[in-house]
Amino acid sequence: MALPVRKFDAVIVGAGGSGLRAALELAQAGLKVAVLSKVFPTRSHTVAAQGGVGASLGNMGEDNWHWHMYDTVKGSDWLGDQDAIEFMCRMAPEVVIELEHFGMPFDRNENGTIYQRPFGGHSQNFGERPVQRSCCAADRTGHAMLHTLYQRNVLARTQFFVEWMALDLVRDADGAVLGVTALEMESGQVVLFQGKATLFATGGAGRIFSSSTNAFINTGDGVGMAARAGIPLEDMEFWQFHPTGVAGAGVLITEGVRGEGGILLNKGGERFMERYAPTMKDLASRDVVSRAMATEIKEGRGAGEHADHILLKLDHLGPEVIAKRLPGIREIAIKFANVDPVKDPIPVVPTCHYQMGGIPTNVRGEVVVPRGSELAVAVPGFYAAGECGCASIHGANRLGTNSLTDLLVMGKSAGQSMAEHIRAHGAAHRDLPKDAGEASVARLARLDGQAAGEDVSAVREEIQRTMQAHCGVFRFPDLLEQGVAKIRALGERVARTAITDKSQVFNTARIEALELDNLYETARATMVSAEARKETRGAHDREDFHARDDANWLKHTLWYREGDRLAYKPVNLKPLTVDTIEPKARVY
Repeated sequence: MALPVRKFDAVIVGAGGSGLRAALELAQAGLKVAVLSKVFPTRSHTVAAQGGVGASLGNMGEDNWHWHMYDTVKGSDWLGDQDAIEFMCRMAPEVVIELEHFGMPFDRNENGTIYQRPFGGHSQNFGERPVQRSCCAADRTGHAMLHTLYQRNVLARTQFFVEWMALDLVRDADGAVLGVTALEMESGQVVLFQGKATLFATGGAGRIFSSSTNAFINTGDGVGMAARAGIPLEDMEFWQFHPTGVAGAGVLITEGVRGEGGILLNKGGERFMERYAPTMKDLASRDVVSRAMATEIKEGRGAGEHADHILLKLDHLGPEVIAKRLPGIREIAIKFANVDPVKDPIPVVPTCHYQMGGIPTNVRGEVVVPRGSELAVAVPGFYAAGECGCASIHGANRLGTNSLTDLLVMGKSAGQSMAEHIRAHGAAHRDLPKDAGEASVARLARLDGQAAGEDVSAVREEIQRTMQAHCGVFRFPDLLEQGVAKIRALGERVARTAITDKSQVFNTARIEALELDNLYETARATMVSAEARKETRGAHDREDFHARDDANWLKHTLWYREGDRLAYKPVNLKPLTVDTIEPKARVY
């Protein structure tokens, strides 16, 4: 059956920060742009970002991009590619000032410059002391950014397809990407969106874990589609657990709370971070703080009736500071933890927050894969940016605020690369293969034809429980091995899912079943990659290998869906213009 085809210069999947920044670049270049989103653009998960955008503006004291680069390399536990890290840190001030000119309502200093707060792992003079680098709009930075970028796209006449779910990549015999198939939720119709360039900006996949700060829409759609199309996934073993999710609810409490002076306490009222990170204390990098908290709980110093959480104290900041700098956090604490932080500490636990790995790209946002003896060959017409992409800026652990910096810098870079590619390849679209869209139609036909089978939510919860128990903050060899076996076995259940509602209009059961396919690919890539990496590095903490092993493991993992094959490629230790930041012990 031939699907209806809609043709555009550029097709972008995802309307969060990176998708909107890339779309703006393309639309302002006079190109015809389609942006597909499962939700209204300003409901994309970038809206949940609280703390700020990291950029060395130097508004609150001396700062420069080279210090920002050093902190990012160190934060990545030397797994980040130093060319990509330099590119992001150098570009950061430019994209923040650009955003300011777009109308972003940043907090201001008395002299009118953008206010910047301290954040974990950010320092002056190559690690000497904390620096104020995070440009913020109270504790609602992502919200302000998303609305600003959406308004600029409306002005630029970007075309939005809201409540559409992308299903599969369309590739031709040469491997070039020609667009995506997508399902319109309102009608159940499947359409082929053909583009001269296609960008995945689909965000993260924190929903593979049962406790996550991520929205329910974060089901790894981009990495799932890429994996099914034969693209390898890079460094999927590295997942950041944010130190402060509300205990029991998982809702994010920004690191900005600690940036403004909040402190972590155990049940005895001890400020325990002084023992784990004597210099940076509560503002050490996230993997260090998460492990310290998990250790306190594991050793019986957790607070509460079940000794299962840590206390985040901010009452000493005073009601004025909380009202001005952290109004949303007070609201979240009252609503989800039933405490008023003006008077009482917030119960918090480490919670899955961010995917460091993803679809392998270069600094231009081009998706790159190994071919033969060549380390990286661009996939024609295919780009990725933001959390689903992996130029490996974050390596084994991301510094707070660098996610918003990454999506602005890489979104803009990908948009510029796509515009160049489109101009270079002329007016005509490449011919679609005869079987374009058949895989998507077959997946939908299976769901609609299946009379009985596995319950989608039961399988999803089993995947989430398996990931949480076998691949969490601390990773044990026997649990990882069992986890691989369990996840592989769950693949058979995913293939047998059934839905009872066969209607076409706004069928959320069908959407959840399709999301489960992507969730499963992401979970499998994560578990297999984690079991294979025999070292501790950044967010990947092995109980049987306590040290980082640069001799054997200073390399990126590439997971291929076909046969769970793993390959590796070297980390790029060579920056663009400065000397290599040589690996050394990582202490805060």
